[in-house]
Parts: sequence; structure tokens; C-alpha cells
Amino acid sequence: MSSQNRSNRVEVPEAKAAMDRFKTEVASELGVNLKEGYNGDISAREAGSIGGEMVRRMIKSYEESLK
Repeated sequence: MSSQNRSNRVEVPEAKAAMDRFKTEVASELGVNLKEGYNGDISAREAGSIGGEMVRRMIKSYEESLK
């Protein structure tokens, strides 16, 4: 499978910067120190907490838009 076919690709290239800012904001609020570029030195638990919180916030935002 080429890197172009992976499911974690950004469908809208213009959204990449916004998602990066969102990830950095969530990480900061959770006390995880992300640096620009590669962050392979953070634990799976830290990475999972960032992703999980991002998903929770996106779901909450969507649910609020339905009201």
C-alpha cells in the first residue's frame, strides 16, 4: 500500500494546517509537549489521548450543529 492510499490522509489539503493547529492546541491542554515535525518520541498513551480528545471535540461540535 502506498503512502498516498492510507486512510489517515487529509482529504482537503487546505485543512491540514487547521488540523495541525487543533492537534497542538489539544496536546497543550493535555500537557503533552509536541514539537514541530516528528513526534515519535511521545508514548502511545499520549498520542492516543490527543487523538481521542480531538475526536470527542469534533463529535461534540457536530452534535451541537444539529440543534
